[in-house]
Amino acid sequence: MSREEVFNLLVECRLFVMALLPSVFRLRHDVKYKADGSPVTAADFYIERQLSEWLKNRIPGLGVIGEESYKGDFIDADSYVALLDPIDGTENFCSGLKEWGVSVGIWKGGRHLGSMLLMPELSESLISGEQVDYMRSRISGFSSSFHDDIPNGMRDADEYRVTGCAVYNIYNVVRGAFCRFYNPKGAYAWDFLPGVMLALEHGCEVIIDGERFDGRFLDPNRKYRIDIRSGHDFHIG
Repeated sequence: MSREEVFNLLVECRLFVMALLPSVFRLRHDVKYKADGSPVTAADFYIERQLSEWLKNRIPGLGVIGEESYKGDFIDADSYVALLDPIDGTENFCSGLKEWGVSVGIWKGGRHLGSMLLMPELSESLISGEQVDYMRSRISGFSSSFHDDIPNGMRDADEYRVTGCAVYNIYNVVRGAFCRFYNPKGAYAWDFLPGVMLALEHGCEVIIDGERFDGRFLDPNRKYRIDIRSGHDFHIG
């Protein structure tokens, strides 16, 4: 697939997810808890199942790595691969907050073809290739997963926010509404990699595990520490 074809696919994907919302909202309060104590709703599974099937019908041979279904299965890196987080910020979602998002990224042979970040209840989204009106900000966003480095980062920040949604955080760094997003505890690739690829596209500095990130596809079986800074020097002060 060409980048234009992937762009058009992701535009359709955005519309498809928005069309799922009536069913998604009906499943909002069907909540269970994972072994780590984090919530997962029936809506998480519903979106992942529906979106995986939709993508596979449009990309023959596609392998899907989704947060709720991936069990460490072998994925052929030379074929098409989609990274999918059906609901990032599930704690927000099941609590009735609007700061939650859907994340999709598509690769072929380790080469990134396109990504989408979508926050359905905020009516905000970004797809690879779309333009951004960059903002001015002093605000740093921090992960809601506590780590001892976070208070130090907050102390040094001019302003900070903790929103509980990586999709929302990364989207705001990309558009300059946050000057930084920092997660020192770590997250899996489906949590952040599609957004990180958009951050690179828009000139942001991305540090993964203490090193400048080169855009390679990451192992989905482990967590990574993330530090993303806006590539547009709009910092005030």
